Amino acid sequence: MPKDDRKQQILEAAVAVFAKQGYYKTTTAHIAKEVGVTQPYVFHFFKSKEELFIAVLQQSIIRIADVFGRVEAPPEQLIDTMGKAFFNLLATHRDETLLSMQSFTTAEPVIREAVQEGFAHIYRVVKGKFIQSGLPDPGFQAKSFIGLGLASVMAEVLELQELSPYCEKD
Repeated sequence: MPKDDRKQQILEAAVAVFAKQGYYKTTTAHIAKEVGVTQPYVFHFFKSKEELFIAVLQQSIIRIADVFGRVEAPPEQLIDTMGKAFFNLLATHRDETLLSMQSFTTAEPVIREAVQEGFAHIYRVVKGKFIQSGLPDPGFQAKSFIGLGLASVMAEVLELQELSPYCEKD
């Protein structure tokens, strides 16, 4: 198997294991076992568990930002269309998306910094789309949109769909 494919396989296994066990309970040995390789082989690609987690986070951030950046809709439908694009992403990359959206709860400084950079990037992409479409107060709209995304993730994780911003009216 080519090196890039094996590295991606490790990333995908890491997503599954981190999502199931959380950052603190996961070891690189768990991830190696999931892939079917040795722990030193994981270290061949990633120097530490932190580095591997950050790689997972960056992959997700790029995916989320790309999805938002590609949305095309009239200004009056943009926010709703972007929200639906996010829910489609949750359907296709659930663990990865949930993991990245909850990653701000990980206290390790290097991870916290990566999360901060990732969310700032998503904010800039969303705000840029809103500016481009001519929405009023694009910064506030982008912050509100991201807040709704976080509320949606909380509803998904807690399995309380009534908390979801896109839930039918009570």
